[in-house]
Amino acid sequence: MSTTPEASGPAESAPNTIQTNWRWIAAAGAVIAVIGLLAVLAPFVTGISISFLIGVFLVASGFLHFIGIFRARNWTGAIWQLVLGVVTLGAGIILLLNPVFGLVTLTLLVIAYLLVSGVVQIAMGIRLRGEPNWFLSIASGAIGLLLGVMLWAGLPSTAVWAIGLLFGVNLLVSGTSMAILAYSARNAAPAPEFEQSAQAGGV
Repeated sequence: MSTTPEASGPAESAPNTIQTNWRWIAAAGAVIAVIGLLAVLAPFVTGISISFLIGVFLVASGFLHFIGIFRARNWTGAIWQLVLGVVTLGAGIILLLNPVFGLVTLTLLVIAYLLVSGVVQIAMGIRLRGEPNWFLSIASGAIGLLLGVMLWAGLPSTAVWAIGLLFGVNLLVSGTSMAILAYSARNAAPAPEFEQSAQAGGV
């Protein structure tokens, strides 16, 4: 007398994969994309908000440095903790009182990154000449250099929109790609383990 295994319920047999959770992933991607779109539409407000948040974090970090000093006053590095705390707290207060100054500083950092990254990518592309698609590295580096020069040439007016726009575009692209990936995976073939368990339950 043979016995057949009882079929497991969907909640027990379904694996925790993107195919079974694609709705949640797509929803999260859509929310991120909407936030990115709002940031793109209001880049100045976004940039000011980012600068303000950085100021809050710096002020909190400065106070933490001071707390560390009072907790370990006999520590040989206490004087350096005090210096770091004063500098960090001062930078945070400046950003809170004048977040536009923070925007200019962040824009300068972005410009430096684009210029250095562009030079490195161009040098890498030249080094890889002869390899498949080697020119893409040079093209990417040239675009980075062009963006860096354009932002530098437009200072300080570019600081009004650059950080917020770049942040928004990043969220928009990330959220859209997440939603597309999840939506494409909903009709993908189920995992082999799930197929085997389904076949075993039907025997």
